[in-house]
Amino acid sequence: MRLSEINTYPIKGCRGLHHDEAEVQPWGLDGDRRWMMVDADGVGVTQRETTTLVRVRAHPAPGGLLLRADGHPDLVVPEPAGVAPVQVRTFRRRLLRVDALPAGPAADDWLGKVVDRPVRLVWLAEPTRHVERGRKEYDPGDRVSFADAYPVLLTSTASLAALGDWLVAAGAEPVPMARFRPNLVVDGAPAWAEDGWAGRPLRIGGVRFQAANPSARCLVTTTDQETGVRGREPLRTLARHRNIDRQLLFGLNVIPLEPGRVRLGDPVELTPS
Repeated sequence: MRLSEINTYPIKGCRGLHHDEAEVQPWGLDGDRRWMMVDADGVGVTQRETTTLVRVRAHPAPGGLLLRADGHPDLVVPEPAGVAPVQVRTFRRRLLRVDALPAGPAADDWLGKVVDRPVRLVWLAEPTRHVERGRKEYDPGDRVSFADAYPVLLTSTASLAALGDWLVAAGAEPVPMARFRPNLVVDGAPAWAEDGWAGRPLRIGGVRFQAANPSARCLVTTTDQETGVRGREPLRTLARHRNIDRQLLFGLNVIPLEPGRVRLGDPVELTPS
């Protein structure tokens, strides 16, 4: 098995970036989901309710971000410093709030125009727990980015191909891997082999990870990551073939066990416990 794709999402819910290599930190890949848009209540804004987030392309810049969107001027947003933190949470149903630093009115105004709703941009200066203890079978610990629950999402090209066959048989078009917004993509594993990795250690290149739960998928997978247009697939087909314990599964959540660096082509292997 080999690592065939590496992705980060600088702003939660916005366009992803492809990389040839990435630094692995305890809270995930370097630069992944350290920024988030929030509403007036300090709750994260995601593609679940706002598909226009796909218009935003965020690129790391020295000390901050470069924001781009078609029809809008580029904007450089520095990492906030010397400002009072605000309390935010990733989902409305979450009880835990964390401190984040507001990026300021220039970023808020720019993003509001692009996504067609009022938002505030915040930066997670110190990755920290935002998921209540005991909610997850494999707890990711006290240092997590603005990711939904786990630091890293891994998917398999063979599983996507198998899903594509089901979609074609149902009269639908296959969907690209971007619909599932993975951080790491593995090539060379049998389809759905990752189901059996939960709870096991694995190594990617020279970095050790803990495989956690299979990933339960949501409405975001039905959103075209280029246009923001929403359909019914692949959730309808996953519901027929991958409905396990009332969850529609695709991919595997994993937790870094040590810092390091991963590169395209790195070997991926399960290791002894």
